[in-house]
Amino acid sequence: MNNSTSALADPVTDDSLTQPFEGASPYDSYVHASVLNNLQHPLTEAADEMGFLVTTQVMELWFTLIAHEWRTARTAFAKDEPHAAMDALVRSRRALTALNGAWAPIAALTPAQFNGFRAAFGRASGFQSAMYRHLEFLLGDKSAGLLRAHRGDPAVHEALAETYREPSLYDEVLAYLYRQDLPVPRHVRERDVTTPYTSDPGVVEVWRRVYAGPQHHPHLALGELLTDIAELVTRWRFEHVLVVRRAMGSKPGSAGSAGLAWLEQRAARPVFPELWEVRGDV
Repeated sequence: MNNSTSALADPVTDDSLTQPFEGASPYDSYVHASVLNNLQHPLTEAADEMGFLVTTQVMELWFTLIAHEWRTARTAFAKDEPHAAMDALVRSRRALTALNGAWAPIAALTPAQFNGFRAAFGRASGFQSAMYRHLEFLLGDKSAGLLRAHRGDPAVHEALAETYREPSLYDEVLAYLYRQDLPVPRHVRERDVTTPYTSDPGVVEVWRRVYAGPQHHPHLALGELLTDIAELVTRWRFEHVLVVRRAMGSKPGSAGSAGLAWLEQRAARPVFPELWEVRGDV
């Protein structure tokens, strides 16, 4: 046996790695892996339920990170700190890419596989996710009705109500652009931020000026980064539609919604609408 083979067979052991921990490992104390790894409680013997649970829980963690980054960006825009805001948006873009990839474990569930555990979760449904609702509210897609649905859990409801009452990420972007001498209309700047954001011709004109100007201007870079985010959000929504269509077709949703039809309607709602409309004007 040569020396290289022996080295592979007898790896060097770092004694510091084998010393007993005093209680939980420092890793577990920081990451709380033992908590995360004990949150999966399948209700059936179906082989695919564990993958469904883990996928859903992982998505909730990505929602939490994305909401954190969008709030960070929103605060930075309000303080006229564009570099910090852009950094947070870039981080959120990476997280959104990972979120979209999280569909893979359940993307090809057949109706029989899904039905193997569907009845076990009763009226639970993804649209009840409070953290995903935070994302929608941060994007400007406000809904008093969907906020009201969470009144049974006071802590969750109040946290979501705060996001509902605050300006969206896009509201702060437009306020920042106004302070950068772009003509964002007054009625947009002073709008009721608890109402759903809808496209405004004056904002289309703002973005038209940005896109018709220097192609390496920071404002155009901002527009493209927001477009990346809008595209990734839209892709996630349509991926959700495809997963549901493949697993259950047009059956009603588990919580009594229209299921596929409701998801298709939500998926079609534009994110940062003027950024898409302006592309036909440049």
